[in-house]
Amino acid sequence: MCPDCGRPLSDHDRHVRFTLPDAVLNAAIDLDSDGFWMSHDTARESVFLSSEGLGSFVRALLPVHLTGGYAVTYGVWIELSPDDAQHAFDVWFAPSYAELTIEGRLANAIAPWDVLDAPVHLAVRDPDETPYCVSSQSPEMSNLLSDVWAHDLVLSTLPD
Repeated sequence: MCPDCGRPLSDHDRHVRFTLPDAVLNAAIDLDSDGFWMSHDTARESVFLSSEGLGSFVRALLPVHLTGGYAVTYGVWIELSPDDAQHAFDVWFAPSYAELTIEGRLANAIAPWDVLDAPVHLAVRDPDETPYCVSSQSPEMSNLLSDVWAHDLVLSTLPD
């Protein structure tokens, strides 16, 4: 058990993957409709998706650092401009993917922070992984990415 928060230590290095961008989820889009496209068989597996009228999205990793060297990594959706979405798609399986950097907007709410729709800069850290959220012009998003957070503040918001 963790001496800081009383939770099992296995709860401290977590990966939380959002299935859909909040706008798509809230619009109750039929994932089999003609206006919806995803890169894989399911939304959970997909790294790209687009929904007519709602936008184009790419997966990214958003690490939140906890005290004691732990982290929660969120698999989030980032809304991209059509040009950036096409560029990301074009280089995803090419050697140039390792140099991919793009700008977008966070498309999932991350409790307890108010960062939905925050601008975010993505960069590839490892060519075998999706891009990471590395910086933001939003002060709250920038703090989320750079600060170290108390266990209970973050872990209490996660599903069991």
